[in-house]
Amino acid sequence: MDQLDRTIIEILQRDGRASHAKMARGLGVSEGTVRRRLTKLIDERIIRIVAIAEPAQLGYHTSAFIGLQVDPARVETVATQLADLQETEHVAITTGSYDIFVWVNVASSEALAAFLHHKVGTIEGVRQTETFVSLETRKRAPGLGLL
Repeated sequence: MDQLDRTIIEILQRDGRASHAKMARGLGVSEGTVRRRLTKLIDERIIRIVAIAEPAQLGYHTSAFIGLQVDPARVETVATQLADLQETEHVAITTGSYDIFVWVNVASSEALAAFLHHKVGTIEGVRQTETFVSLETRKRAPGLGLL
């Protein structure tokens, strides 16, 4: 991956709908070059083109970050089960006090309670959870800070 690839990624992070032609004009390369580079970035799973929804606009008014302590032998299995749940936006196996962190978006505090009790609480190997409810989101952005 070279600087041209990085610049294509930066453009798409600002405007995911940027056309090949617009990117090519801005970069001083052919449209075919942008198309080939973008296809390669996608095929090699370096990037994905996705829409980033605003949860509140879709009726998800409660967001929370949940730290889970899990039986050591079950960490990967639990993480996979959590990743399969519709409510989870981000699932990470971590170091420190918690084995896994999960970011969820749900309709209400009642829905969060139901998620914790009826979904997370029923997963074998979960020993303890601590939930941090988001009061306000100041940034919801894709990418790795290439911009």
